[in-house]
Amino acid sequence: MRAAPTILHLDMDAFFAAAEQASKPSLRGKPVVVGGLGPRGVVATASYEARRFGVHSAMPMGQARRLAPNAAYLVPRFAFYRSISEQVMELLGRLSPLVEPLSLDEAFVDLEAGGVADDSASARAAGERLRVDILATTGLTGSVGLAGSKMIAKIASEEAKPDGLVLIEPGTERELLGPRSVRILPGVGPATGEHLRRAGMTTVSDLAEAGEDELVRLLGRAHGASLHRMAQGYDDRPVVAERDAKSVSVEDTFDVDLHDRVRIRTEVERLAERCVGRLRASGHSGRTIVLKVRRFDFSTLTRSETLRGPTDDPGVVREAAGRLLEGVDTTGGVRLLGVGVSGLADYTQEDLFAQAEAEAVAEAGAAAEAGAGASPGSGEAAEGVGAVTAVVAPAGPGAEGAVERHWSPGHDVRHAVYGAGWVQGSGVGRVTVRFESPGSKPGRVRTFAVDDPELVPGEALPLVGGE
Repeated sequence: MRAAPTILHLDMDAFFAAAEQASKPSLRGKPVVVGGLGPRGVVATASYEARRFGVHSAMPMGQARRLAPNAAYLVPRFAFYRSISEQVMELLGRLSPLVEPLSLDEAFVDLEAGGVADDSASARAAGERLRVDILATTGLTGSVGLAGSKMIAKIASEEAKPDGLVLIEPGTERELLGPRSVRILPGVGPATGEHLRRAGMTTVSDLAEAGEDELVRLLGRAHGASLHRMAQGYDDRPVVAERDAKSVSVEDTFDVDLHDRVRIRTEVERLAERCVGRLRASGHSGRTIVLKVRRFDFSTLTRSETLRGPTDDPGVVREAAGRLLEGVDTTGGVRLLGVGVSGLADYTQEDLFAQAEAEAVAEAGAAAEAGAGASPGSGEAAEGVGAVTAVVAPAGPGAEGAVERHWSPGHDVRHAVYGAGWVQGSGVGRVTVRFESPGSKPGRVRTFAVDDPELVPGEALPLVGGE
């Protein structure tokens, strides 16, 4: 615990939704919900206007639509959010060498380590200056909490929302925490909160008064002792600049349960390729391959296989995930599939089996090419990360099979005549686009055929100083 409030916690306000409102003038001041739009999608972020209707993150999208039927529902644009996050993190890095990102829109900063604050006045000045810089650089707002510990700084930033700053003086932690719900403490979720409620503890002061022995009896040694310290306002965790990843994983939830075993295997192989892409991008390799399967009845199975050494070879990961799938019963249907790699290392041990397999495949390919010619393989579908995806429709009599483009609500497009815009909706062979940019007035809406050659996917425009 510090004697001065030099630990800063920044939390961007309704980040995804706010970024969408800032880039789309027609949505400013209106309810916006960002997330998966399929029948099993969930809310990633809701704007403050949507929250007034009871919509919140992690809520099923169907429930959100019932609560706020007139809100704008958009799919996420993660590359766009990541670019804004990089701008914010760069500003934080100017304050201190000790910046601990928690997500794209949230981070701790040790102001003392950066030499920009050593008391309440200088810490507040640094926090206010940061908020001004974020707004000027990104066009978005963030809330700042300042305190002598990470736990209290995070609580302070929550109290500061939206677009504010709260400083909690060291020494006032117990007074602040005492009347609050036990759920305000890190690690106290719904289940632990209910367990404590049944024991007669609903406020933080109840936990402090219960004593460490009672909490250890109820929750176990590690959790009980930690919770008792936090209930008294103690938190000596340092701000850590580098947080090592423990695993890399990807997963997909399907709108309709998958029953075909070949399709399930194909999806697992596709996920394995994506997972390796992320693994390589992070500069890691890993030893343990993990397969996650959520079945039709919501039961979730996890299977893993540990290799002799770390790998980032897509063939090795793909084959291991396939072997794990063989041991899972998918008869009733599959709702979700995921592939992950854990046991990460920053090097790759040569995998002789993978090398031998690759050589065998190469030899087989050369032999086939020397013979009757290589037969065309079934190309893997590209991951749908852009504004438009292509779907081959069933071929009609005498047709080769038509390609129909599907446009995702909220994604960027550009028209040869009207310029930059975004997809407002699509269906029955038509796509509706609103043409506007971050610095413009609310734009006009026009409708086109989904295969209009003059309409193409576009790039996100910067929120400040853009078109």
